[in-house]
Amino acid sequence: MIGIENIVFLLVAALGIGLFVWQIRKIRKNVLLGRDVELADNPSERINKTLLVAFGQQKMFKRMLPAVLHLFVYVGFLVINIEVIEILIDGIFGTHRILGFAGILYSGLMAVNEVLAALVIVACAIFLWRRNVTELPRLKGVEMRAWPKMDANIILIVEIVLMVALFVFNISDLKLAQLRGAHIAGAYPISSLLVDALGSDEASLHVIGRVGWWFHILGILAFMNYLPSSKHFHIIMAFPNVYYSKLVPKGKFTTNPAITQEIKAMLDPSFQPPAPELDAEGNPIIQRFGAKDVEDLTWKQLMDSYTCTECGRCTSVCPANLTGKLLSPRKIVMDTRDRMEEKGEHPAIYHPNHYKEMGVERVDVTEEKTLLRGYITPEELWACTSCNACVESCPVNIDQLSTIMDLRRYLVLEESAAPASLNAMFTNIENNGAPWAFSPSDRFNWADELYVPSKN
Repeated sequence: MIGIENIVFLLVAALGIGLFVWQIRKIRKNVLLGRDVELADNPSERINKTLLVAFGQQKMFKRMLPAVLHLFVYVGFLVINIEVIEILIDGIFGTHRILGFAGILYSGLMAVNEVLAALVIVACAIFLWRRNVTELPRLKGVEMRAWPKMDANIILIVEIVLMVALFVFNISDLKLAQLRGAHIAGAYPISSLLVDALGSDEASLHVIGRVGWWFHILGILAFMNYLPSSKHFHIIMAFPNVYYSKLVPKGKFTTNPAITQEIKAMLDPSFQPPAPELDAEGNPIIQRFGAKDVEDLTWKQLMDSYTCTECGRCTSVCPANLTGKLLSPRKIVMDTRDRMEEKGEHPAIYHPNHYKEMGVERVDVTEEKTLLRGYITPEELWACTSCNACVESCPVNIDQLSTIMDLRRYLVLEESAAPASLNAMFTNIENNGAPWAFSPSDRFNWADELYVPSKN
């Protein structure tokens, strides 16, 4: 029977889901600030990659301990959300464990739910210890101050509290059924061991059970609306990001369309370049050589920034960072997200000026309101060796190097601001057709020096 409680639940659920959709639309608008790029080729290969990397957690298992702990949390998230469907149905229609008709299948699901919930609590507790006590090097860095560190702890604590609320609901339900001599659908291996933990007063157990039930579902709705402001948003974004990730070899760089068209026009007078892209007001969009700000990057590069888990695997394998240079691939991605939300819109909780309000600067940037120099310095960009170690290590297939290369292209092609050593190489290539300062006619002199005529 539908009562006041069910109407209140329906309103709260509608509000929570509506707020989440509103935030998702803002994020979609931010991502679409980027340039268009066609990534719909080879759907079968993309699906296979998504199944392996996103669903199968393939890259996570390069580090076994965090991989196993993450697997508990990941599988727990997927399976326990099936019970959320039941909670939503019960909350709207006033039923109780509506899916219990499934019999042994339901019992198996509830048993797995409880085991996974217990494992989630254990895994999150270990993650809290690793992050705050052992202080792993890859979980630190100038980009991990203030909000990112707080965010990670909030996520882990909330996940523990949500699982505890689930156990409170199950334990009170089991004890009430026991006191009334009734049968409750499902199997509860963990809660049955703690069935006497909440006492034996029926009125108290009923209140505790309802509090646990409401706290669990309200916590999930609140957590869902926290996701867009959090690194935990990767649990949603990882799947489309992996699907649209790069299929060509990692070492293959993209070409600049504007330069390609210029060369084609030089070689073929009959070549007709495509019409320039227009903005919403019908004005031609300026095509930069490289990227200075977020709108110069592609929508996929901007999607990368919303997918980042801030795990630091990319920075921990970066040879430039390991040798003390300023570059941190993780920071490049985080800076891109912050600049995008500064220029576009930000979700309900996090906003990109948080660092400046906290009096924390990541690097010594200028006052320019652009991604380049306003967030990311040339020194960081030129420290990159283009080795793709960061791309290889990322568990959600973020391409940090593509953003670095586009920003460097702007420095070279638009500002002629390459380091002196690179300018010397460019000059040699232009004059001699090779990086070295030798005339093409002298290129094989080394062979003459090595050649020793035969005495015969």
